[in-house]
Amino acid sequence: MLEKRPQVPQEQITETEYFIYCLEGVDDVDANTVTEAQENLEQLALNYGIASIYKTCDTIEGLEDSLNALVLDDHNFKDYEIIYLVIRGEANNICLNDYYYSLQEIAELFEGQLNGKILHFSNAKILDLDEEEAQYILDITGAKAISGYGNAYNGIASTKLDEAFFNLFKEDDDMLAVVEELHQRHYNACTLLDFRLYY
Repeated sequence: MLEKRPQVPQEQITETEYFIYCLEGVDDVDANTVTEAQENLEQLALNYGIASIYKTCDTIEGLEDSLNALVLDDHNFKDYEIIYLVIRGEANNICLNDYYYSLQEIAELFEGQLNGKILHFSNAKILDLDEEEAQYILDITGAKAISGYGNAYNGIASTKLDEAFFNLFKEDDDMLAVVEELHQRHYNACTLLDFRLYY
């Protein structure tokens, strides 16, 4: 598995109690390509001091291994507030290697393991869950919320809005206050991309 940490001065990492775990779905984990998501995380580290771990996956097993490694092996897991998923898909599923998996199936893989986390999807996929689906995923995983966008990538990536969202969380851990602030500061982008939060 490819694991890259943005170059953050060591003293800055020790001061940071806030981490993002980014998992990106790619066509081939062995291809050594720098993606937009990776560049975005480096900007977050440089501009806002938000540390992250970035991994890629190209299969459901890769996704499972990467998340399990975080949940079971990383002693800093409690410090990761947001699991940032940059994976293609449709309303209530993700697509890896041309196979579709429902978010309910993914939730069952991580039953009870994501307590208090926010699962945030970039607009590489739209996020459109009904109330029952969203509640099921939250109940099964223990996640605090699921967020993402109702409008698909249409030449406009959500990266800048994702960055703003993560930075607001660093300043304030009241999720609803953060979402309200995000809408106040970035109203046009939130409307254009149709920012959504299920909790």
